[in-house]
Amino acid sequence: MRRILLAEDDNDMRKFLTRALGNAGYDVVAFDNGRSAYERLREEPFTLLLSDIVMPEMDGIELARRATELDPDLKVMFITGFAAVALNPDSEAPKDASVLSKPFHLKDLVDEVERLLAA
Repeated sequence: MRRILLAEDDNDMRKFLTRALGNAGYDVVAFDNGRSAYERLREEPFTLLLSDIVMPEMDGIELARRATELDPDLKVMFITGFAAVALNPDSEAPKDASVLSKPFHLKDLVDEVERLLAA
């Protein structure tokens, strides 16, 4: 099964995404901050890191950078209201990371996850 590690500090958004992706057939493990998500990633493999950018303790850019150092094959997608930050070449975000700007439709999220995992 394709496993998604979700890092999102907004409780309602995290619950919504976990439920929606679970209904689409994914195994989702969710955390409310980047540091906890990174610790879990160090313990077991995931197919996709789905992360907000602005979070406490460790932001999504730093999480993605560290995560891809651990697993260069890990796919990364940012869900954010700050897409310009993720797209900034100086941000140190993984170069092949996908960005989905908030607000988004659930279908768009699932379609983008499918596209990214099929690549």
